[in-house]
Amino acid sequence: MKIGIYVGSFNPPHKGHIKIVNHLISKYLDKVIIIPTGNYWDKLDLVNIDHRINMLKFYENEKIIIDTKNNRIEYTYQILNNLKLENKEDELYLILGSDNIIEFNKWKNYEEILKYNLILLNRNNIDILEYLKRLNKKDKYVIVNDLPNIDISSTLIRDKIKYNNTKFILELIDKEIYEYIEKNKLYR
Repeated sequence: MKIGIYVGSFNPPHKGHIKIVNHLISKYLDKVIIIPTGNYWDKLDLVNIDHRINMLKFYENEKIIIDTKNNRIEYTYQILNNLKLENKEDELYLILGSDNIIEFNKWKNYEEILKYNLILLNRNNIDILEYLKRLNKKDKYVIVNDLPNIDISSTLIRDKIKYNNTKFILELIDKEIYEYIEKNKLYR
């Protein structure tokens, strides 16, 4: 089975995230494990991990799994190694936006991550092949050039929530997630 591993802050999860996941399942993968991370070295405004897991749970089904075990692991290579132990017979694919490949060599133990398959989401006209060449990654990757246009960011959503722009917010996040955010007074 081909399993995608989608690691991120998902702060909050939005329609762009699920659009990517559904596209990858329809064309490249059998299922996707979404892992909201407990901490990011460059992100200080994350809401509690339990809230982000709860919001992502609205998307869970037999092909979309929301991971609740590997969220507090600090580094991506550790997450992948744990998941490989649990999915020995499966092919794991780390899902990355092409912008992540630019400074990939600064990731902790990036060489170990390069042993895994990569799915690279082509955006921002980044020359992915050039960066893969610099990383000496010659195989075990898929470059996705056929993503639907997704112009959504969690930062934009958080800003709109602060200013109570409900109509605009519902274009970016699903109703259930918006109701969860309101009920729990998140991003205020």
